[in-house]
Amino acid sequence: MNSVIVRSRIGIIYVLMLFTGMECPAISHAASAEPSNTASCAAPEYRQLDFWVGDWDVFDSDNPTVKVAHTRVSRLFGDCVLLEDYQGIDGHKGQSFNIYDASRKVWHQSWVTNRGELLMIEGTFQNGEIVLSGTDHTKGMLVRGVWKPINDGVRETSIASTDNGKTWKQWFDLIFRPATGLVSSSASSDAEKTVAALDTEYQAAVKQNDAATMDRLLADDFVLVTGSGKTFSKTDLLNDARDGHMIYEHQEDTAQTVRVWGDTAVVTAKLWEKGTNDGKPFDYTLWFSDTYARTPTGWRYVFGQASLPLSKTP
Repeated sequence: MNSVIVRSRIGIIYVLMLFTGMECPAISHAASAEPSNTASCAAPEYRQLDFWVGDWDVFDSDNPTVKVAHTRVSRLFGDCVLLEDYQGIDGHKGQSFNIYDASRKVWHQSWVTNRGELLMIEGTFQNGEIVLSGTDHTKGMLVRGVWKPINDGVRETSIASTDNGKTWKQWFDLIFRPATGLVSSSASSDAEKTVAALDTEYQAAVKQNDAATMDRLLADDFVLVTGSGKTFSKTDLLNDARDGHMIYEHQEDTAQTVRVWGDTAVVTAKLWEKGTNDGKPFDYTLWFSDTYARTPTGWRYVFGQASLPLSKTP
């Protein structure tokens, strides 16, 4: 009997499993979440700043034990915009709106505060960092800010020049760490939305056999385990997507849940799949469970598990 190909629910086409003595087509999953991601915001560039999403306690790098602010970064408008809500211990409050402008291939940030300050800066993602520059007209200086993921959170540094760029001095250097206490529930809610959005993106990639997007979302050590006990690696799934032998008529789930524990999230749902595998029709339902882990570069899909196909209802 020929071996069967598998893919994982979050879009990974689960696997050719042996079931009741017959070949089962590969399995995958399309997220049932609302289609909040518009086509214009589905490009990978819109996810470059995802490492900043969450609830954070903010510290000055020179005094890392004293909290200077609380910041919450969340998604808005179909995941097209990141909203930063900054609440300083000293009463300084502000918000920034951050968006990737695909027409110019740049990131834009507009920052406003309760002290009448306005700052608009722009830049690009390079070497794992977001680098934005502009002019602070309120203070009369050029500024350059850098956001990058670190092991325990995010680091934001900024330098400024008051002589039109001839000399530069450090303006601030902040460390964002996961917030503790009551705000942790908000952080969990944001993480659930983040993982749900990634789930949707991954499912769309699987349906289109988009190996590039799958490669970006899957952890390098990813493992899929099927109901028959077979295991598949990231390389197996990418090769499967590139083959393009799977065509879907239905790839839909119900009863979807996302649960978050710290830096780990688990997505479960009941999946209905119908289509053809190398021209052979398949039509079945199964349960799946997929695990995501938060890394310094954002959430990654690390482990998938699928049940055997469920018995048909009489």
